[in-house]
Amino acid sequence: MRILLLAHSFNSLTQRLWVELTQRGHAVSLEFDVNDAVTTQAVELARPDLIIAPFLKRAIPEQVWRNHTCLVVHPGPIGDRGPSALDWAILEGEQSWGVTVLQAVSEMDAGPVWAHRTFTMREATKSSIYRNEITEAAVSAVLEAVDHSPVPELPRRSWWKPQMRQKDRAIAWAKDDSATILRKIRASDGTPGVLDDGLYLHDAHPSEGLEGAPGTWIARRGHQLARATTDGAVWIGHLGANGLKLPAAQVLPEIAASLPTMPGHHDIWYDEKGAVGFLHFPFHNGAMSTDQCRRLEAAFHDAAKRPTKVIALMGGPDFWSNGIHLSTIEAAASPADESWANINAMNDLCRAVITCTSHLTVAAMQGNGGAGGVFMALAADLVWARSGVVLNPHYKGMGNLYGSEYWTYLLPKRCGEEAARQVTQARLPVGTAEAQRLGLIDDSFGTCPSSFRAEAEARAHALAADPAIDARIAAKGLARLADEAEKPLETYRAEELERMKLNFYGFDPSYHVARYNFIRKVPKSRTPLYLARHRGKG
Repeated sequence: MRILLLAHSFNSLTQRLWVELTQRGHAVSLEFDVNDAVTTQAVELARPDLIIAPFLKRAIPEQVWRNHTCLVVHPGPIGDRGPSALDWAILEGEQSWGVTVLQAVSEMDAGPVWAHRTFTMREATKSSIYRNEITEAAVSAVLEAVDHSPVPELPRRSWWKPQMRQKDRAIAWAKDDSATILRKIRASDGTPGVLDDGLYLHDAHPSEGLEGAPGTWIARRGHQLARATTDGAVWIGHLGANGLKLPAAQVLPEIAASLPTMPGHHDIWYDEKGAVGFLHFPFHNGAMSTDQCRRLEAAFHDAAKRPTKVIALMGGPDFWSNGIHLSTIEAAASPADESWANINAMNDLCRAVITCTSHLTVAAMQGNGGAGGVFMALAADLVWARSGVVLNPHYKGMGNLYGSEYWTYLLPKRCGEEAARQVTQARLPVGTAEAQRLGLIDDSFGTCPSSFRAEAEARAHALAADPAIDARIAAKGLARLADEAEKPLETYRAEELERMKLNFYGFDPSYHVARYNFIRKVPKSRTPLYLARHRGKG
């Protein structure tokens, strides 16, 4: 079947649907919804059997939906209508929610229902629920609609919820308790955030044992700042200002410097269970700043000193890693210098994992990974991924960035030269089935982060208990010596960084322009041809 995806951007759900539909043999193409004329032209060129809109910010043109079957993915249960569905669900404390696949008609979200799913809500941010529960439900419902051609039916009743505005999200520090404030920020994370005193609040977490005058900043832990509520306090990890989302302490350095350091939420922690060490790093949006890379490298070295057999690198439930931190780079006095510092910190971290000969290492990818974050996973001896994770193992979309993280050593070693070229040149998302076929991962399992963690923990313990573990670690050390003798790791690094230096400091500004547009969410003016296959190239 020829399927045209119509979307505002190539977001996580759209990427997952691209992977799933392509894997099932459908001819998939995509068009960014720039304006009515572009959309209409795309439909004329694609001649689709079906149009699917997983993520739109405006209505499909009438001349399109009247002449083609257009299925819209709405992040709400049957009957829910409106552009801020998930925001309202979180803010109002809904216990269950859903996804509806419905046909586009003149009224928004009012067409016949083709498929739907429901799920239990959890206390989490909008972006986390979207990437997990919403995405899984949407994929299941879309595949049902595509594969089984159900007879659509109109919802028995419906209700309209308006676009959520900042006045709906506003925090009343003098009367709102911590739970209410967390709901407001979670309902707005990562877009648009809660506007408060000229700053957008993001990345909020509960605190314990802190109190003060409601609305005042009262404590600091690393880059996070605690703000008092009527019944305690909440930790704020990131603040949005001038189009950038940055660590809170970096945005308010004077306030941060005046605050006492207190225990609280942290972004890196280590758990040891028997002969296995679990290193967690749920960095916000999967971005890894220079500071975070340095701290994670130190934590890994500490883990490698423990009398364990296996170290499992766990990432976080929403992301494994997306590589260097483009926001902190964009905010730096010299983005080129900070890019250089950040990539070298990433390289140091990867080198620590590659050269660890005391333990067997596992990269346990609970969530999506992109760019250098994917190649950081390949530094481990084994790579496991949650079923449904989407990987973007390429850099070119960021202004033809060459990339480092020892990828020229790690990728061909795992996948072979031909597959390595295929992976880095394609610029397309890779699902777990294809990733395993290519050699990017060793196995995939688990339908959600919690089930994946449980299985990964059991497998890690089985590795550590294997009578052959010591021989396996010894063989790993010998293989590393052989690889080093053939070509030193530092030679790979020097060659990669020579190319990266041109990206950062050379005459071609493509990387800096692409980073600026990405951070500030500048809409695409056209769809790249590797996605818009209907435009003649793919």
